[in-house]
Amino acid sequence: MRLAYLGTPDIAVPPLRALVEAGHEVRLVVSRADRRRGRGGALSPSPVKQAALELGLPVTDDVDAVITSGAELGVVVAFGRIIKPHVLLAVPMINMHFSLLPRWRGAAPVERAILAGDTVTGVCIMDVEEQLDTGKIHAEREVPIGPRTTADELRQQLVTIGTELLLEVLARPVRQCRPQRGEVTYAEKLRPEELALDWSKPAVYLDRVVRVGGAWTTFRGKRLKVLEALPDPQATGIEPGVLGADRATVGTAAGALRLVTVQPEGKQPMSWAAFSNGARPQPGERFGTPPATP
Repeated sequence: MRLAYLGTPDIAVPPLRALVEAGHEVRLVVSRADRRRGRGGALSPSPVKQAALELGLPVTDDVDAVITSGAELGVVVAFGRIIKPHVLLAVPMINMHFSLLPRWRGAAPVERAILAGDTVTGVCIMDVEEQLDTGKIHAEREVPIGPRTTADELRQQLVTIGTELLLEVLARPVRQCRPQRGEVTYAEKLRPEELALDWSKPAVYLDRVVRVGGAWTTFRGKRLKVLEALPDPQATGIEPGVLGADRATVGTAAGALRLVTVQPEGKQPMSWAAFSNGARPQPGERFGTPPATP
């Protein structure tokens, strides 16, 4: 087919490469404009733009250019921008969405599924409509969420399965679709404060926050990222936010959280054992005190 492809981050690169390898004619790739990164402030393209350039595909940040691209269908994967009605009227589009719609419509379906404790999610190929994630579904597949699955791991599984589904949908001579069915829930983008470990909550929930990625707390007035941890729901006798006698387990509202990998402020990730060798945390020390104001 003659396609336009709209995507931005790393996870949107495999579907683009798969479409080209399958013989589809990608007339245009649309991605975000280059951004300044690093200390030198050099302009850096998005991962999808970089891949498009490597594949020799025309690329732009102007969504309206899809209208005159000659594409008969648009494919959207993690684009991150609203596609206006006049573009959808000119070129129909399908989207790869990482949930079993209508559960978790919105920007952060993977993260919200993990935070909610869902044991299963999935990926849908759906029509793009003016409203948020309301389109009819062409294909879907369930994916289990394991008890230790991280958001990054789940996202990679979903994009692999979603790419297979996308190619299957495009290969059908007649595409059949159905309306969404079930209770609607929304997956709002996570706010930074949601990733702060609230030790007054149970260990099983704090473990989910860590598995989402970006979890943090404070220790001795400085921010400490928690990259990996293990929950112990049965642990007792440790006050929430307080380091236990083993100097590795922090108390919560129910159970405790064993710290495995952390990243101190201004340093590289390290094991909790390595951090402990330097910082020498003592039983009874407290986590979660706000950082001192500069």
